[in-house]
Amino acid sequence: MRALTWQGKRNVTVEEVPDPVIEQPTDAVIRITSTAICGSDLHLYEVLGPFLAAGDVLGHESMGVVEDVGAAVRGLKPGDRVIIPFVIACGDCFMCRRGLTTQCETTQNHAHGTGAALYGYTELYGSVPGGQAERLRVPLADFNARKVGHDLPDERYLYLTDILPTAWQGVAYADLPEDGVLGVLGLGPVGQFVGRIGRYLGHRVVAVDPVPERRLLAERYGMEVLDLTDDVLDRLRDATDGRGPDSIVDAVGLEAHGSPGAGLAQAAVGLLPDAVAKKVLDTAGLDRLGALNLAVDAVRRGGTLSLSGVYAGVADPVPMRSLFDKQVSMRMGQCNVHRWLDTLMPLVEDPADPLGVEDLMTHRVPLERAPEMYEMFQKKEKGCIKVVLTP
Repeated sequence: MRALTWQGKRNVTVEEVPDPVIEQPTDAVIRITSTAICGSDLHLYEVLGPFLAAGDVLGHESMGVVEDVGAAVRGLKPGDRVIIPFVIACGDCFMCRRGLTTQCETTQNHAHGTGAALYGYTELYGSVPGGQAERLRVPLADFNARKVGHDLPDERYLYLTDILPTAWQGVAYADLPEDGVLGVLGLGPVGQFVGRIGRYLGHRVVAVDPVPERRLLAERYGMEVLDLTDDVLDRLRDATDGRGPDSIVDAVGLEAHGSPGAGLAQAAVGLLPDAVAKKVLDTAGLDRLGALNLAVDAVRRGGTLSLSGVYAGVADPVPMRSLFDKQVSMRMGQCNVHRWLDTLMPLVEDPADPLGVEDLMTHRVPLERAPEMYEMFQKKEKGCIKVVLTP
């Protein structure tokens, strides 16, 4: 089959790779109909390469049609249309029963001290082949493939695999008061949905992003938008009676603008041999903390920070004095996708499309054009906000 493979820093190619097969009786194999490029895929493209091997298949936002199932699969059959949450979990362990599927004790990666296995996301999370491909093997398929109807287009369902529940969890973790103001840093795909969910739930939303096309899209959904200028902190405070937003969702993460020192450190690590780079990242890795530092400064005293953007540093200089002095609460983590699906499914199937799931994709292209789209998405060129690939 054809699949997008990682070959090196900023180097991904579509190659012929072996077809997935049933390996365990609880597996299913699906034919991918749509698969998206996620903002966190760009971290693999740029920073986290030492934890990848040439030929690894990328991608973790996928949906399609079941082609084959193992002997122990009870809830699926060939022909079923399914979405595939990016988290691989068992549904039965201590953590899964508490809704923490990202911490699943069955698929947890003990060798690296990390959480549940993820599709297409480095050896830190199991080196599981991803879904930017023609087919995908789904482990523990009864829990990890969710059936959907056949009447609505893929765009109604695809984002349930990651970015929509990630945004919902981000707003839930923000713990806004009833009349609270939500700040959003970053208006990529997750940030767009964070703001739309905030507005859907009745909150005022003030969002920051340096890209004009992203700000214009956010304005269509009732958000107040600010450019990422030198005085953006003052402008956030001015917009909120001098206090700052009640809660802020950081939808940017480890490759934020405005962190030149950490950016140079990340670039330097990328020049090291993989074995050395892994050691550096595991013991002294730094994130670019421009977004987090802005969030700490901007959130009102007694407010909440919710981190949806991916962070991976182990030696980050976190401003503890400010967090402590301002009595700021923080919630964070990979999204427990399965936990939110029952809440979100009625919204994506609502004919009114209240979260605008059909109004996010800016580019749908064949899988063969994936390398071009990775570059465009990373550089934020040609109005690129969300890319969907068709295998």
